[in-house]
Amino acid sequence: MNRFFALAAGLALALPVTLSGQTEITSRAATIRIGGRVHYQYSTSSVAAAEQDFFFRRVRFIADIKFNDFLEARVQPDFAGGETELQDVYARLNFSDRFRVSLGQFKRSFDLFELSSSTDLSLIERDGRVEGVSGCAGVGGACTYSRLTEKLGFAGRDQGIRIDGSSGRVSYEASITNGTGINVADENDAKSVAGRVTFDASEKVKVSGQLAVHDYLNPGDSVSYATGWSADVDYGGWRDGLHFQAAVSGGTNWENLDAADTPSDFLAVQAVASYYHPLAGARVVGVEPLLRVGTGDPDTAFDDDGALLVTPGVMFYFSGKNKIGANFDYYRPQGGGDSEYSLKIQTFLYF
Repeated sequence: MNRFFALAAGLALALPVTLSGQTEITSRAATIRIGGRVHYQYSTSSVAAAEQDFFFRRVRFIADIKFNDFLEARVQPDFAGGETELQDVYARLNFSDRFRVSLGQFKRSFDLFELSSSTDLSLIERDGRVEGVSGCAGVGGACTYSRLTEKLGFAGRDQGIRIDGSSGRVSYEASITNGTGINVADENDAKSVAGRVTFDASEKVKVSGQLAVHDYLNPGDSVSYATGWSADVDYGGWRDGLHFQAAVSGGTNWENLDAADTPSDFLAVQAVASYYHPLAGARVVGVEPLLRVGTGDPDTAFDDDGALLVTPGVMFYFSGKNKIGANFDYYRPQGGGDSEYSLKIQTFLYF
């Protein structure tokens, strides 16, 4: 525990008290707003084979480009790990508030937790990964909500076309994508689709439902389709007292095939509650305890093949979205497997 506080103090002292806002510049044909994020993480695990590690989790620069009220674009590369990988890269046509069209690479229209930005999330890792744990049927790693939705191609970034809009209390988005994921060319002539509808039940409560169809190559190298569904509720807001998000998702685990090459069905549930409490200090302006509880079952036809994930944590805010936090991910497999844990500490810089 003393080592934890020493690490937290060292990382906190590396943070500036304030960071300047995003910068706008004017190019030959557009106005460009420049920003970015740097997330630096320390991670350790109870698994004997796993190593303690300091690393850059995200190093991203964002250019939001506005040509006029109708045409906008975003370019977001990531330099973490010493390599350059494109994240969001798209052009958007703003026909009206009710109808916009984006073309390029973006997040699929599925999953509340994936669509929530990493600059806002109180969680350090969406999938609650525990280094050295890899036993989830089909998708590997830990059996958690986001691990299943991301690895099965329902959530996460992909290339294609997206439409979105809002009217009154209802908003929507839908996407048609390659299905192969980030920075990867399509592997067949089929496409994946996803759609999400959100209803603002009140000023603080939003409920959403989503459906997705993911195309993939089966063992016979022909195209098959997997379906996914999800429903969620979002109460409150970021850095504003109590914030609660909960979701249930299920569908086809096409990565987990039986002897007859028939895929299984998965089911996952997750809830995250946090409470932001402002402070009067000049350096630490807020504290936010949090708790995540979730389960993931990669094959609903079998008992004791899923797992429970519990994540207590805390975030300390220095300015806006600039913060440092710790998560303790406790992972307990069903069926008598050994429980494991991971401690993660991460700084979040936003500029």
